[in-house]
Amino acid sequence: MELQHKMDGSDAFNRRTARRLYEGSRRKIVIAFDIGTTFSGISYCILDPGQHPIIKGVTRFPAQEQSSGASKIPSIVYYNESGAIKAIGAEAIQEGIIESAAENGWYKAEWFKLHLRDKDYDVKSSGFNVDSYVPPLPPNTTVVDIFADFLSYLFSCAREYIKDSHPTGQAVWSSSIRTNGIDFVISHPNGWEGKEQAQMRKAVVKAKLVPDTDDGHSRVSFVTEGEASLHFAIESGILAENVQAEGVIIVDAGGGTVDVSTYGKTVGPPNSFNEIATPECHFHGSVFVTLAARKMLEEYLKDSPYFEDIDHVVRCFDLTTKLRFSSTEAAQYIKFGSTRDMDVEHNIRFGQLKLLGSTVGSFFKPSVDCIVKVVKEHQKIATTPVSHVVLTGGFAASDWLFKQVKAELHSSGLVVLRPQNHTHKAVSDGAVSYHLDHYVRARIARWSYGEFSNTLYDDNKPDHRIRSSKKVPWKDGTVRIPDHFHAIVSKGTQVLEKTEFKMKLYNIFPKDNVGKQTLNSTIWCYKGNQTDPQWRDGDPDGFQKVCTLHADLSQLPMKKNWNLRGSYYRVEYSVIIHFGLTEMEAQLEWSKSGQTCRSPAKLIFD
Repeated sequence: MELQHKMDGSDAFNRRTARRLYEGSRRKIVIAFDIGTTFSGISYCILDPGQHPIIKGVTRFPAQEQSSGASKIPSIVYYNESGAIKAIGAEAIQEGIIESAAENGWYKAEWFKLHLRDKDYDVKSSGFNVDSYVPPLPPNTTVVDIFADFLSYLFSCAREYIKDSHPTGQAVWSSSIRTNGIDFVISHPNGWEGKEQAQMRKAVVKAKLVPDTDDGHSRVSFVTEGEASLHFAIESGILAENVQAEGVIIVDAGGGTVDVSTYGKTVGPPNSFNEIATPECHFHGSVFVTLAARKMLEEYLKDSPYFEDIDHVVRCFDLTTKLRFSSTEAAQYIKFGSTRDMDVEHNIRFGQLKLLGSTVGSFFKPSVDCIVKVVKEHQKIATTPVSHVVLTGGFAASDWLFKQVKAELHSSGLVVLRPQNHTHKAVSDGAVSYHLDHYVRARIARWSYGEFSNTLYDDNKPDHRIRSSKKVPWKDGTVRIPDHFHAIVSKGTQVLEKTEFKMKLYNIFPKDNVGKQTLNSTIWCYKGNQTDPQWRDGDPDGFQKVCTLHADLSQLPMKKNWNLRGSYYRVEYSVIIHFGLTEMEAQLEWSKSGQTCRSPAKLIFD
């Protein structure tokens, strides 16, 4: 029997967990945006003092009113030559839009989300260069520009839906806007970190959803799609009914990426989980099924008079054949034309292109293989026994994908589940739940993070002696070797949300710099194959800059010292970094008159 869990909309989503009454003193609205590679969604929650929070989804969009209840819109924007938006969201797939775009010279922005990714990670993740598949951005635009335009549009959709769908919607919205009472949650693939988050926050500011201030920035938070999907699975009740003390693997199969995250229940509060394996992100979402189909069809139809219609044929495959595919035994058809369209040599009859079921199945195989391989790896390395896999995301709605993954994992003793309805809105609903509930208490460091330092030269250490030619005299009179990697946190470390990683440092300043001291230190991560990286030259390609840590040191006490070159000043402090959150944070700590002091430090991402 197919293991699915049935839900009856937003009420069922909230029925499973009795949330505490909202204890805030004023009304707030939480809005979550799930900007997907192919489709995007919005969920929200109105927080009224003394009331139970209820998560709802936006189910009505401009140009989609006739299909009320649809919770996602296409992630597409059309621009004209001057950069003005001509069609967006559901408007961008209306009848006649392709003809209008061609006649007026409009540029289409689609799959723009993938332009934010870490391109160096493509081949490591999926074995191929994603750039060769991703459509280019329109001229004179950046990915931040498009994100900002799309966020602004989604915000207007949320505003109108809330105002029109609640009895006091106008008052609710007005009071929240007046008091800056709107918080935003943005989901992103597991593989994204501070660099991508910084660009998305920049887009939020550019869209004028929040001001470009520390307070405005604090109203924007981020959550991985894997963690958001875990929250959705908890809220839907599927975990409460099937998972007790075991671990669970969450597979969020979306349009562009497949995100795999593994969690284990903790002792303590109900619905409390820890990450028990390093989360992964792979470029094997549903768009790559379409790309595989395109590649085959371009070759197959190259001698057909219908080759010039290849874009239309692929669109028809994407909208119909791909969605309903369920068997390799039966022939599959792409209906793209009228009864007059015939090309018997290429299996086109009465406007339909006939394909073998096994051929269509081959388009799905890389995605199925990826999910099965990664899930089995997580099952092996997880620190808690894993018994269940929950498949969510828009791609999870594919019966073929679900059945194949289920069959492949059965031999590993894994039970594969999926919510019967609303898998496509798992991320946006789960993102709101993340903001409200925070079910994950600890996360796994994906990489080793640290900084390069100039370490004291020790002739007794072999790794120092082989680098003796790099010795340099230091400002304090010592002899040091540069480019020694000091890891603050190592890859695979389970980090609690409140765990602080402290690194004791000091800076040396000349006399004429007193009162002007600032810290600009680079944080690096190591993505290579060494288990304990020590030196930059040991694997120079394995290190990647993460961000620059900036802090004001002018208020810190300075100690005057002397050496043969004269006097200098030394400032001692500790850098504290929180890695256990969905977004990295930093502070500065120092001692003054016997007391411990702290101040914020800013992480600046390129």
